[in-house]
Amino acid sequence: MCRFPKKPTEVRMGKGKGSVEFWAAKVKPGRIMFEIDGVTDAVARQALELGAAKLPIKCKIVTRQGEG
Repeated sequence: MCRFPKKPTEVRMGKGKGSVEFWAAKVKPGRIMFEIDGVTDAVARQALELGAAKLPIKCKIVTRQGEG
């Protein structure tokens, strides 16, 4: 995880870095980011599709062999 501080514009030098604006994490291709258990396949797929729409990367939904 990396933190990215940002100071407002037109602020004098010194007095530290400023507040943290956002956090970022590097995610390598092929990494499984979310797993869902305890719900039907249709509910899990809908939840993952809604979540994938919010991410700025291409996502693929995979299932285990022999399951839905």
